[in-house]
Amino acid sequence: MDLMKVVEKEFAVNNEFPKFKAGDTVTVHYKIVEGNKERIQQYRGVVIQRSGGSSTTATFTVRKMSGNIGVERIFPVQSPFIDKVEVNKYGKVRRARIFYLRKLTGKKARIREKIF
Repeated sequence: MDLMKVVEKEFAVNNEFPKFKAGDTVTVHYKIVEGNKERIQQYRGVVIQRSGGSSTTATFTVRKMSGNIGVERIFPVQSPFIDKVEVNKYGKVRRARIFYLRKLTGKKARIREKIF
């Protein structure tokens, strides 16, 4: 067995997240350390991409509107700082990476909700 695979299995953080993809609205609960205090902050936005597959370097990017400014944050899937991920809405998009959302504003930037 390859040494890297052994190390990855040994030190992997087991974050069991619900299934989500680009277009879904998620709330990421992540830990913030300020001095000697630790608190959990929520970041709610639309997933615009997932990359890395199922490896330890996999990430997902979440975009939210803060005031009138779009803010994006990249979260590593294997991060020990992520407490949990909640899926609020499942979006109906036809792309795996929805970077076109950056140019859209107002009602045009809405994503249709997938109804099961």
